[in-house]
Amino acid sequence: MTPAARLQATIELAEAIAADPRPADAVVAEWLKDRRFVGSKDRRHLTQAVYDRLRRRARLTWWCERAGLPLGENRGEDQAERSLALAELAIVGEQRTGAVAQLCSGQRFGPAALTPRERRGLEQLEGAPLDHREQPDWVRAECPAWLLPRFGAAAEARLAALAEPAPLDLRVNRLKATRPDAIKALVAEELHPQPTPLSPLGLRLEGRPNVAATAAFRDGLVERQDEGSQLAALLVDARPGQRVVDFCAGAGGKTLALAAAMQNKGALFACDVEDWRLQRAGERLRRAGVHNVTRKLLAGHRDPWVKRHKASFDRVLVDAPCSGTGAWRRNPDARWRTTQDDLARVLALQGEILASACRLARPGGRLVYVTCSLLPEENEAQVAAFLAAQGDFRLLPLASLWPQLFEAPPPSGLGDMLTLSPERDGTDGFFVAVLERKSAEAAP
Repeated sequence: MTPAARLQATIELAEAIAADPRPADAVVAEWLKDRRFVGSKDRRHLTQAVYDRLRRRARLTWWCERAGLPLGENRGEDQAERSLALAELAIVGEQRTGAVAQLCSGQRFGPAALTPRERRGLEQLEGAPLDHREQPDWVRAECPAWLLPRFGAAAEARLAALAEPAPLDLRVNRLKATRPDAIKALVAEELHPQPTPLSPLGLRLEGRPNVAATAAFRDGLVERQDEGSQLAALLVDARPGQRVVDFCAGAGGKTLALAAAMQNKGALFACDVEDWRLQRAGERLRRAGVHNVTRKLLAGHRDPWVKRHKASFDRVLVDAPCSGTGAWRRNPDARWRTTQDDLARVLALQGEILASACRLARPGGRLVYVTCSLLPEENEAQVAAFLAAQGDFRLLPLASLWPQLFEAPPPSGLGDMLTLSPERDGTDGFFVAVLERKSAEAAP
């Protein structure tokens, strides 16, 4: 693709993301699938360019408004994505207006020619820095104004880390390989993985190699999974022969990890309210060689199935729906999609799911609450409310559990509960609390 065609493609792809309620990665995958003529190098360039622009969206929008670039008022048409792309060329790419005009010549496959208004705006942006002292705090932080205070004292460092691209982490499938085996297989395909510092099953790759095209992935030796997510699954402490339920299984990432920890022995139920997610999990389970999983579609978190299986599980994992603030590195569009009403709804849902799922844990069994959020009201506050309402559960301090499960030293600041963050731990943001149902003897 020519530079002009690439620019126009990034604008069209950004417009598709803005118009679709699905996460950006799903939109990008479908958009590229419909354009098989786009080569692999162009695909990587387009994806990277669009994601980088999403990470700079608030600051670029601020500059567009300052320079008078159109953001949607022109004949009712949404001009935002084109204006953001032009502003990025001027500010980040340091291109002068004449060079931008050559890209936007109106020729085939390229952007339409610059309007007089766009020329005037770009001239004002020549030499402008991306960060400016007059930008509000929320603009510089690339975070909605209403959400910024919720990050607390660590907001500046945390949001800066969340604005960076995430590394590519893999989890070694213990049903098929050891970590040295997986490293050897990936090196044979000219990839250079490094062991992750916390997870004993993790491998980290630099850049964005096409792991799905490797034999190691196709044969089920490795699976894509952030190191933080791996740790959350390991803290469930699922063991061979146990009865375990992944109550909000989704596409099965943690289900796969639980099955491997159980060595395919025992019963593992993967539950979800969306059938398409469970169907997607089926392919991953087959590739990984997992055969102790039963997929169960639920009508809701109070499905009668829960009552029928009351107090029958050794481990109950609740990877709860959440704001997803901890995964902003991977989903930079998500920060602009969540509203205050969305957060209020998800907080209520988390409490309802915990109250229902806890019925599945047997006396002496464990309920493991996980979110990919960094907001205290979704994490510590939910656990406190649950313990206040459920007198037959107690919190197991993770500082005591960690040495029993991991050889690596614990993350700094580990206490009763675990919060992983990108600026400190190099992982996505995750929260884990382990709750145990008291046995009959221990109950008051």
